[in-house]
Amino acid sequence: MMNVKAFKLVSAVERELLMGDKDRINIECVECCGKNLYVGTNDCFVYHFLLEEKTLPTGTPTFTATKQLHRHLGLKKPVNELRAASALNRLLVLCDNSITLVNMMNLEPIPTGARIKGAVTFALNENPVSRDPFCVEVCIISVKRRTIQMFMVYEDRVQIVKEVSTPEQPFAVAVDGHFLCLALTTQYIILNYNTGASQDLFPYCSEEKRPIVKRIGRQEFLLAGPGGLGMFATVAGISQRAPVHWSENVIGAAICFPYVLALDDEFITVHSMLDQQQKQTLPFKEGHILQDFEGRVIVATSKGVYILVPLPLEKQIQDLLASHRVEEALVLAKGARRNIPKEKFQVMYRRILQQAGFIQFAQLQFLEAKEFFRSGQLDVRELISLYPFLLPTSSSFTRSHPPLHEYADLNQLTQGDQEKIAQCKRFLMSYLNEVRSTEVANGYKEDIDTALLKLYAEADHDSLLDLLVTENFCLLTDSAAWLEKHKKYFALGLLYHYNNQDAAALQLWVNIVNGDIHDSTRSDLYDYIVDFLTYCSDQDLVWKYADWVLQKSEEVGVQVFTKRPLEEQQQSGFKPDDVINCLKKYPNALVKYLEHLVIDRRLQKEEYHTHLALLYLEEVLQQRPGANSKEAEVTGARAKLQSLLQKSSSYRVHFLIDKVQGTGLHMESAILHGKLEEHEKALHILVHELKDFSAAEDYCLWSSEGKDSACRQRLFHLLLSVYLSAGPTDCELRVAAVDLLNHHAAEFDAAQVLQLLPDTWSVQLLCPFLMGAMRHSIHTRRMTRVALGLAESENLIYKYDKMKLKGSSIQLSEKKLCQMCQNPFCEPMFVRYPNGGLVHTHCAASGHTNPNSPNPGNRT
Repeated sequence: MMNVKAFKLVSAVERELLMGDKDRINIECVECCGKNLYVGTNDCFVYHFLLEEKTLPTGTPTFTATKQLHRHLGLKKPVNELRAASALNRLLVLCDNSITLVNMMNLEPIPTGARIKGAVTFALNENPVSRDPFCVEVCIISVKRRTIQMFMVYEDRVQIVKEVSTPEQPFAVAVDGHFLCLALTTQYIILNYNTGASQDLFPYCSEEKRPIVKRIGRQEFLLAGPGGLGMFATVAGISQRAPVHWSENVIGAAICFPYVLALDDEFITVHSMLDQQQKQTLPFKEGHILQDFEGRVIVATSKGVYILVPLPLEKQIQDLLASHRVEEALVLAKGARRNIPKEKFQVMYRRILQQAGFIQFAQLQFLEAKEFFRSGQLDVRELISLYPFLLPTSSSFTRSHPPLHEYADLNQLTQGDQEKIAQCKRFLMSYLNEVRSTEVANGYKEDIDTALLKLYAEADHDSLLDLLVTENFCLLTDSAAWLEKHKKYFALGLLYHYNNQDAAALQLWVNIVNGDIHDSTRSDLYDYIVDFLTYCSDQDLVWKYADWVLQKSEEVGVQVFTKRPLEEQQQSGFKPDDVINCLKKYPNALVKYLEHLVIDRRLQKEEYHTHLALLYLEEVLQQRPGANSKEAEVTGARAKLQSLLQKSSSYRVHFLIDKVQGTGLHMESAILHGKLEEHEKALHILVHELKDFSAAEDYCLWSSEGKDSACRQRLFHLLLSVYLSAGPTDCELRVAAVDLLNHHAAEFDAAQVLQLLPDTWSVQLLCPFLMGAMRHSIHTRRMTRVALGLAESENLIYKYDKMKLKGSSIQLSEKKLCQMCQNPFCEPMFVRYPNGGLVHTHCAASGHTNPNSPNPGNRT
């Protein structure tokens, strides 16, 4: 992919400045060191120019070359190569197979006349093995066949260091430390001139094409390979980069990181070392020199010298982003890291990632966009600002300058396509929900949550309520107006509640239930209001809406008081008497509340128990058969009344007896007589009025519950007496008496019962009773014997322990100290604890305890 403007071709030395009107003069070689430009010609001249770089107001760089001097070398041969050694202030000039040292400033040969003879071509070692800063290491291809020579060049002398033979005739060389990269007749090799070890790289034909060998970095070279490939190779003989595709007739190559430049007959091509793609092509005919000098790339024809000026990497990256070539821009940015200070790079790279995110966003590539936004630490308000009206009116946000994208808003980005707009909104909802709880949101959580609320409301999204019932930073003014606009009144109530405006929230919800405004978010909104009031800490608000909830439903509305937390019910604002006074207009609610006080909270206040019993009684009397009431309702109401009368002991019994009298409620009357310990009356009602023998037996059981067995036995004997007091003709009661004895044999004293029974009853009739009584008597006797045996065993153990304690001797001397007062014993009387501790009798008697004794109160 091309069309990246990485370099601009700028003229450095015009033809007229170099040669005037002499057509036969041609440029053979160039060298650049700092501002010094040297040109070697075919007529054995060396020219010295001073380069001055200027930037025009338009940003275009220009170069002005000022000729300093020129010098003829005294030969009729062309100048083949020039190399500057700035540390020595020397220029190395190859002419007529001889390397001459001249002064860099005046181009005068050095007085000693030191030179290197017999050189076909040469290269400087830019990674020298010598640590001497005042010498230069030079490698030459000698005129001697298959020979390489290494020299040390000083300010005024040269010294041969090494001579190495090669397998074939070398044509080009580059040096790095001890390693030579050589282009031989048929192949490229790596040669360690110190050890003599060599490594074949790949073949090529020197007769068909000009070899290129160029050092591009530490222990790495660039070579012109077969098939028009620019190959990278390390001194280990491996390639760490993919090759670049050149033309077949490449003349020269140069490096300007991160680019590789190649020159052929018609063009200069620019490839990236990072992704090996061709980025730029510059037309350039008749070129024959392409070299780089400390980051400056120079290209020359036979008549002029030009400089390839790299455009700033940031501009190149922005051009790529403008062309939506995101991956290339990121690769270039990463590659530029080594040339840019760390902090500056981080700022630049984050911005590039943000721009890449917006490019992907505009193409609806949301996953990629989200990753770029996260990696680039995007101020999420940049994204929100694309969506009209989402940012709060109070937000102080302004977009980044220069802008991260070219879009005014979402409508422009999507060209009004509603489906695309909907996709973009769904993405923003998802993205904001992810980042709102991360560090990305720090400092502007209000903007994020408010925008998210607006998106949820507009899309009728279920997460709107989740947002409002959890911690959020939605701005009240903006959010309230937006929710009202989209008729999200229930959500608006939640917003008011979150902002401690419960009165406004309740009024909204009440209006929804009353039908004044429409919002179908919750079909159970009435129940929700009741639950809200139940846990509302504002007592005035609860009292304000208590009538409203009770009018809607007494059974549900009363939960405002009954389900309230116990600690709040005990506060002065919700005294039971106040609540009861409020519920007088609502009988069903009043019953529920009194049940709550009596049954749930178990308050033993006579007033509440009597009131509840009276309400039950009124309900039973209203629902008596014949009053158009269902039998089940009557049975349920009576069951509640009977349960209360049985279990409670806090109501006014005499008052209720008066109320029940004459109503035909015999069971209730019996229970009330039982509460007055009038058991005979109670049993008489159950047996003779109701003829409910099962109820009479139950009465004996629940009346004696929690009391001793003698009480229960007395009640059963009393019931038996009631049965037996009937005349001999009342067979029904006789049968009931037999059943009572047979089913509850254990509850009777058999001896007393036998004295009460008529002589006419047969043993067979009473067989179950007699067997049960015998079994109970035998069981009781056996259990008594077991208990007696256990007691005797325990007593024996205690006697043994006592004898053990008495059998051991105790030595008492003046050296023994009382464990309580730490004083010696003056008389042979003491108290001994089970752990062996001895104390004075008066210490033990005075209430002291032995801290080391497990049971200090036990003394022996």
